[in-house]
Amino acid sequence: MPRPNPDHRSDPAGTAPSGQGLAERLPATQAPAPLVDRFGRIHTDLRVSLTDRCNLRCTYCMPAEGLDWLPKAEVLTDDEVVRLVRVATQRLGISKVRLTGGEPLLRRGLPGLIARLSALDAAPELSLTTNGIGLSRSAAALSEAGLNRVNVSLDTLRSERYAEITRRDRLTDVLDGLYAARAAGLNPVKVNAVPVRGVNDDEIADLAAFAAEHGYRMRFIESMPLDAQGAWDRERMVTAEEILGRLGERFELVPVGRRDNAPAEEWRIVGTDAVVGVIASVTRPFCGSCDRVRLTADGQLRNCLFATEESDLRALLRGGADDAALEAAWRTCIGGKGPGHAINSPEFRRPERPMSAIGG
Repeated sequence: MPRPNPDHRSDPAGTAPSGQGLAERLPATQAPAPLVDRFGRIHTDLRVSLTDRCNLRCTYCMPAEGLDWLPKAEVLTDDEVVRLVRVATQRLGISKVRLTGGEPLLRRGLPGLIARLSALDAAPELSLTTNGIGLSRSAAALSEAGLNRVNVSLDTLRSERYAEITRRDRLTDVLDGLYAARAAGLNPVKVNAVPVRGVNDDEIADLAAFAAEHGYRMRFIESMPLDAQGAWDRERMVTAEEILGRLGERFELVPVGRRDNAPAEEWRIVGTDAVVGVIASVTRPFCGSCDRVRLTADGQLRNCLFATEESDLRALLRGGADDAALEAAWRTCIGGKGPGHAINSPEFRRPERPMSAIGG
């Protein structure tokens, strides 16, 4: 895969605050101290939301009229994103960065931002989660810029149902985007589906068969209480056990386990190379091995998807903080991380922000 010019740095002349140039880079041979919380979990996976905007209106995510988007002035600039990722990789040991939204393909100049991230010293593995609309036009450019792989959301293979779920008639665009991603070498191409009872739970096996036929890696995700309208209903959530039961009606499955600290438990479909994953955040929480931290589009650091508090890195950035201060704020945030999201406990509190504003 072609890579950007290694001389293309994240702090071109005039873009970094005083003292934030090459002189602050750690020596290449000096490994950063790991980003550890009080339970000993080492955090190496950063999710960076690039925008809260989305071009779909999925019924399980937001109302038909959409939401009040962040003003442009509150969204991190490319320079700010690059600087925070540089601090994360060089000073905190972050090795994986996933770009999310909203819909990250709506971010203007995205290939250029990816090129800058992939040119960093200690460059992370770069992935992107997208709804797939527009991916057919951008997959090649994203790959050439340095993106490694993509996750594409796809909850149904039926055009009418897709339009009902997303309130947009764009299934063909998503399928074209999947094909383009694979052709561009963004492998593995992962397909994410959220089964909802009475909506698309009858397509679980069909989606797995589709992914196996085309060489994609299928992942089913239990629905979570992160919708903007607060309409999540546990009774409509299709559990991991049910998902596996539906798959078992058509396929013979062999457990693969969990890759490193990945959120998905995986099974191989016997007789194929296809692997199916299930992310059971509600019924089989994996908080004990969580290695993820999230940065919202407006520069708020979250130590858990369900966090009710955030650390304002944007204010530090725009207030002239040096890299040491950013690192300290990051470590303080992760140091306060709790043992788990407690989603099955009476003490559970929904975060104020919906998923589209947090970033997946």
